[in-house]
Amino acid sequence: MYQITPETEALIDRAINEDLSIGDPTTDLLIPPDLQGKATFVSKVDGVLAGIDVALAVFKRIDPSLETRVLMEDGALLKPNDLIAEVSGSVASMLKAERTALNFVRRLSGISTTTSEYVREVQGNTVRIIDTRKTTPGLRTLEKYAIRAGGGHNHRQNLGDGILIKDNHIEALSKMGLGLGDVIRKAHDNKSHTINVEVEVEDLSQVEEALAAGAEILLLDNMGLEDMTTAVKMCEGKAVTEASGTITLDRVKAVAETGVDLISVGALTHSSDALDISLDLVT
Repeated sequence: MYQITPETEALIDRAINEDLSIGDPTTDLLIPPDLQGKATFVSKVDGVLAGIDVALAVFKRIDPSLETRVLMEDGALLKPNDLIAEVSGSVASMLKAERTALNFVRRLSGISTTTSEYVREVQGNTVRIIDTRKTTPGLRTLEKYAIRAGGGHNHRQNLGDGILIKDNHIEALSKMGLGLGDVIRKAHDNKSHTINVEVEVEDLSQVEEALAAGAEILLLDNMGLEDMTTAVKMCEGKAVTEASGTITLDRVKAVAETGVDLISVGALTHSSDALDISLDLVT
């Protein structure tokens, strides 16, 4: 069950305002205010559910008198025609909440479904599928929750969660005469003892230099499988390895078999299709 936080409530309010800032004349003119009914969320395809509690919270924000009931919890495997949740009460209120609620549950279930496909592909390997910060602006907390519902794990929530030295950091500091090893040592010299230093490397010479400078996590960026396998062996007992870049579903198993500890996949959040879920009204 997803705990609706004040942050989520504010997000729901902004989403509702997108649809209802100047009202709903269609519903107001056509639907009697005293008409009562029931609606059910129905899955149209196979998938993994995420965001149903958020979707139902939309109905309660529109009209607190609406009654909601969860029939399937987040993380559940969906099949076509599965009944996910019910809403009952004012039909007018349900119609006003319908699209916003569906937008949340369809988007989040799409992410959890895609994540589950990647997790399934790497079964049998001791590797974690993790997300990135390539999220929809404003939706990061929810989208990272959907990753977990699909069996994945979270990378940094925000820039403050850890040190990750990337190519542009290295390029910027090269203008000051600093090499890769110098940048890593600079991070170690100035960081809190509670934070690890992760660095992006592109080839084996950078792997060697990063290890010598004391990097604790190496992000192997767009490496070929042969070099990645070698990099993993070089890092054994010295650093955690994370594969990243062009990680597709048909390639992720081969990447996992190199022995990396983590595989980060930006596509989980930036390219997942919304899952086909509908709201069917029964008056």
